Amino acid sequence: MTQAEQLAGIQQRIATACGKANRPLDSVTLLAVSKTFPLDRILEFRACGQTAFGENYLQESLDKITQLADHPDAPAIEWHFIGPIQSNKTKPIAENFQWVHSVDRLKIAQRLSDQRPPHLPPLKLLIQINTSGEASKSGVNPDEAVALCLAVSQLPNLKLHGLMTIPSNTDDMAQLKAEFLLCKSIFDALNAQGLQLDTLSMGMSSDLELAIECGSTCVRVGSALFGARA
Repeated sequence: MTQAEQLAGIQQRIATACGKANRPLDSVTLLAVSKTFPLDRILEFRACGQTAFGENYLQESLDKITQLADHPDAPAIEWHFIGPIQSNKTKPIAENFQWVHSVDRLKIAQRLSDQRPPHLPPLKLLIQINTSGEASKSGVNPDEAVALCLAVSQLPNLKLHGLMTIPSNTDDMAQLKAEFLLCKSIFDALNAQGLQLDTLSMGMSSDLELAIECGSTCVRVGSALFGARA
């Protein structure tokens, strides 16, 4: 399929899922996960109307951003960092991205706040929740999520928009649903405390319909758009 057909296919899946969940179509956005794919593939999807792209690997993404600096499409592209964050990598993330989905420690949020250039708008932030309980997976423990979010919401140069989760790698739909709903319950609890969050980043190529049913407002789609990664 062409890039336009692939993009249209994902948009139709989102539209169908929104219809089944009785949600407006504009309540869910698509983040194209472009990690490991070259810049020309990103520009092909940009030409089809896609604007938001997610990257996991810092040096790879910085190379793409640098190569794109003088391209006429550069201002229209919104870069989201969605990978694990080490303390020594916060400065280039704060300087080059519009969104970060993967903050799970106050120390990381504080560094991003301190290192966000003053001429840029506040960095849009999501807190990653470890809803699966896997020790190998990034994310704050659900029991500690509210306290972390309340602390991060007070930092300057950042704007806390919501939560992100990566559920268990399983075909068990009941387990996935439970993990998505756990993240949604934390999101609702935070809004009940007055945080006014608007973004719930849940769902990928294989489970975006279930995530939308559970309240996702942003689905992160890679392989269904770009194809299998090497």
